[in-house]
Amino acid sequence: MSLPYVLVLYYSRTGACADMALDIARGIEQADGKIEAKVRTVPAVSVNTAQTEDDIPSEGAPYCTREELRNCSGLILGSPTRFGNMAAPLKHFIDSTGDLWLNGNLTGKPAACFTSTGSMHGGQETTLMSMMIPLLHHGMIIIGLPYSQPELMATTSGGTPYGASHLAGADGQRPLSREERSLCQALGKRTAGIALKLT
Repeated sequence: MSLPYVLVLYYSRTGACADMALDIARGIEQADGKIEAKVRTVPAVSVNTAQTEDDIPSEGAPYCTREELRNCSGLILGSPTRFGNMAAPLKHFIDSTGDLWLNGNLTGKPAACFTSTGSMHGGQETTLMSMMIPLLHHGMIIIGLPYSQPELMATTSGGTPYGASHLAGADGQRPLSREERSLCQALGKRTAGIALKLT
């Protein structure tokens, strides 16, 4: 029998959200109990929201399947900010999950969010909250980061109670800070722990 898993599902343009996803996965695997991290991404889309990439990515995480989303024990959703909202490729994927919503496949499962921005006030919190809206419609239980995480008070870049965040810089190349990495791992561990209690 396979272990339960938390699905870390993200879109990344410059690699910042991909790096965050890996730290979140490390946190999931630190949880007390038998649970795995499954890191997946979504393909880029064109302006008319058609998939623009091959069905199998040339590098990085595999693309998420609907079965992987349906069968997860928890979900952590990540996207760079686009004008204070999630990026179109991730939104396109989420918009295609109406049948999962209709059947209640994600109802009662824990979910969390993470994001990366180019500037300090580039919409981290609004992006996180925009990603929460479809998760709430799916009946998921939203998980944040409590202030018992001391990095929330120490960070000078990313990190919010609404989820993990990262200040990537205008070119998207600024590495994750120690606090940002710690908060990513804490979000993964917390979500996995709650998933185990609910499974």
